[in-house]
Amino acid sequence: MEQLRKRWLLLLVLALFPEGQLVKEGDVIAELDRSPAAAKLADVTLNFQKALAQYTSAQLDSALNLATAREDIRTAEYTLEEKKLAKEQAQYEAPTIKRQAEIDYEKAQRAFDQSKVSYQTKLKQAVAKMAEVSADRDRQANQLKIIQDVMASFIIKAPAPGMVIYVREWSGKKKGVGSQWQPWDPTVATLPDLTQMESDTYINEVDVRKIAVGQKVTVALDADPTKRLAGTVTSVANVGEQRPNQDSKVFEVKIIIAQADTTLRPGMTTSNAIETASLPHVLSVPLEAVTSDGGLSFVYKRDGNHVVKQQIDPGVMNDNEIVVRRGVAKGDKVLLVPPADRATLKVELIPGLNPLPPAAKGGDTARSVTLPAPSPAHARPR
Repeated sequence: MEQLRKRWLLLLVLALFPEGQLVKEGDVIAELDRSPAAAKLADVTLNFQKALAQYTSAQLDSALNLATAREDIRTAEYTLEEKKLAKEQAQYEAPTIKRQAEIDYEKAQRAFDQSKVSYQTKLKQAVAKMAEVSADRDRQANQLKIIQDVMASFIIKAPAPGMVIYVREWSGKKKGVGSQWQPWDPTVATLPDLTQMESDTYINEVDVRKIAVGQKVTVALDADPTKRLAGTVTSVANVGEQRPNQDSKVFEVKIIIAQADTTLRPGMTTSNAIETASLPHVLSVPLEAVTSDGGLSFVYKRDGNHVVKQQIDPGVMNDNEIVVRRGVAKGDKVLLVPPADRATLKVELIPGLNPLPPAAKGGDTARSVTLPAPSPAHARPR
């Protein structure tokens, strides 16, 4: 079989089903080149025929030898019976004739016993010979079956319905016509189950502590940004890795898509928004409305016809909004960008929070965002 394995290394893919096509169970996906194994099949077939001929010959020889041995036993038995009769008739003859009859009888008895022993010996020899040729015949038949099964498997069929995705070789190139098939890497294609799709994403090591199994995810497709699919985090890697073109370590996160969608295809790029926290009945304002001054957070709030610089007690935030625990109320209006006269505005502090340090009074380190025009935003409950 070692010679056969060496030949298998040269098997080439002759034909492939188009990648990305949906197939049914039993459809032909690929066909391998049979020529490297054809010569081995011919050799094994010839060896099997020889072994079968030797088995038949040994079977006939054994039958003939045992038949001859049984005939010898019957002949010896008849001879023994004749000598026995002669011995009985010699009882009334001269002593010499009587003695000769006794000797002939003993010889016939020994010949009869020897014929039976010889038959048993030939029977054992026949059994041993048949076992030998039978083992060789079965071994050759087994090798022939293996080759035939391998030859039959050169036509690769889909074991189940799915979409054809050809695997990549060690070089990163997908298998195609002319690719080599190797026994230690026999996979040619995979048939992913499109009813259960999964999205793989990578989270920066700074944010991975916020991710946990079971969190809800909104999955968007780059191919169709208008579509949103629901998903759930199923696993978070325990060990980080260095991805190409990235300086920081990232952790792999797997997200399962809740329902099948005809738009999804293996290999598509997705944008995944993972919900790390949900806070009901809280006030929030846009991030652009919050500025920092002396380590404290402020918003510019309209108070009638005036604008005041209102200190706030900030909470958690996302990419767009920040929770405000104290400082503003539902219905208050805040500016998205600081006004031009912000240095002269009245500062409203929250009792109990740290006041502005002396060095910070009279100055403003608010972060500004360039917008077409300053416009108020309404604080609203989340």
